[in-house]
Amino acid sequence: MRAYLLSLLMITVSLAGCINDEDNSDSGIGDTTEDDLILPEWQIGDQWLYTFITPQFGEDSTRLVVADIREDDGLFMLGISSEGEAQRHAVINHNPFLGRVTMDGLSVYENGEPQPVFNFPWEVGNTWAFRLLGQDWSATTDNIYDGEVTVSATSSEGHQLSYVFSGRQGFIMSLLWTDNEGVNHLQMNLVQKQTGYTGDVFFYRAGDLHDNLYEENDQEIYDSFFDDGYSPNEAWDTLVWYLDVEIDDKGGSGTLTISDQQDGTSPLSRAWGTGATEKGSFGTIPSKTGEHRITLTLQGETSFVHLKVAGALVRSWTL
Repeated sequence: MRAYLLSLLMITVSLAGCINDEDNSDSGIGDTTEDDLILPEWQIGDQWLYTFITPQFGEDSTRLVVADIREDDGLFMLGISSEGEAQRHAVINHNPFLGRVTMDGLSVYENGEPQPVFNFPWEVGNTWAFRLLGQDWSATTDNIYDGEVTVSATSSEGHQLSYVFSGRQGFIMSLLWTDNEGVNHLQMNLVQKQTGYTGDVFFYRAGDLHDNLYEENDQEIYDSFFDDGYSPNEAWDTLVWYLDVEIDDKGGSGTLTISDQQDGTSPLSRAWGTGATEKGSFGTIPSKTGEHRITLTLQGETSFVHLKVAGALVRSWTL
């Protein structure tokens, strides 16, 4: 009888082990812990180095840093370790994870409203909605494995968004945004996570003022944009410009001037000869309320100038 009972006990334990293993396999949890599924605790100086790839602006790398914790507002402030990169991201505007991030859910801001891109605590099958990158998304948590959460989302315009959140890294591991024609508009990949950043951190809170592509023309091209400040009571700290230029290699040429209509100064002036290129250059010019005039000459069948201008409020921290 003792041998029989011992055998029965061993079989029961064995079956219980099989059920637990099967449950883990079905859930896809792997060795995920509860801490991997809950809201991470960010600290000042936490930093994530990412690569960003876009079809229009190519590839760049950016180190995002938790620069400030505003307990009264319930907000983290997420900035960039390079002022030049902060300026570039302000005007090309392809990084949605900058500036204010809510402490209660790591929601990011779009059109002045916090958007719940993440859904803590993570659970497979959860669904929710948010707005990001100009699209309204319906999202689903697809899988959780070894502390990494896979999310897929579809927009009302047929775009696809997929991303992986790492509970152990405390932020996004990868992200891919594809439009309804199969074009990848943004790819974002984590290279390195570290803590204890020391140095300067910058955030340029920007608003688009001008974005136009100019092509070959036999006459001077005139255009303008209006700088009316961040609000009626607050001017922009600076204006940030971006240029993408190609001049035809068969007799092409081009010039560009931005002039302040009030005092006649020209804070930005460029001239290009045959075959010249200027890819992804950027810089700043003073913000002055009023109209700014753009004058171009552009010769050559394949010549073009892409000009973007944004107003920016500059924030900086020293950690």
